[in-house]
Amino acid sequence: MPPSYTSALSAIDAAHALDPTKVTINGIETPYELHYAQKCTEYLEKRAPEASETLRLAVRAQHFRRWEIPRSSYPMTRIGYHTWRTYLKQRQAELVEMILDEAGYEPEPRKRVGALIRKEDLRKDEETQILEDVACLVFLDDQFEQFEKEHDEEKIVSILRKTWGKMSERGHELALEIPMSGRPEELVKKALSG
Repeated sequence: MPPSYTSALSAIDAAHALDPTKVTINGIETPYELHYAQKCTEYLEKRAPEASETLRLAVRAQHFRRWEIPRSSYPMTRIGYHTWRTYLKQRQAELVEMILDEAGYEPEPRKRVGALIRKEDLRKDEETQILEDVACLVFLDDQFEQFEKEHDEEKIVSILRKTWGKMSERGHELALEIPMSGRPEELVKKALSG
């Protein structure tokens, strides 16, 4: 990868490292968003090992500085959730495009990374679909167990079905390889059987 890529990736990860929320992975405390970004890159390698430079950057940065705008800063309604998500995607894309500019990227790749982060043309653009698959896979692998403890079964099953509906066939194949047991496994089976 060119020096601009290395520079941009370092700046993205440096921002992720500022996340005050920490997780302990293998005995090492890590800023959550840095952990999340690294998991996204791991799943991108499984989903699309030949991914373009712009897709690699977008996947690494899709939750860029997300902790600064908590979900609770918007009404706890469905409309509030969608408004929050829309604002986040736009903000994240703009911030990352500035990083790419500083790293020496030309306007076209900067715009492309921004479009991917905003998930434009999800059903028509293969790279946007790959990014969505990666986000869904990380949710199922890394966030679902905690999520299912915090919500009632009906909501969980509904969200699992929506998540499944956003994914490609290759995404489904990778999701079915994620090891699960107990209640999370039961909920996934219930969601997929309905």
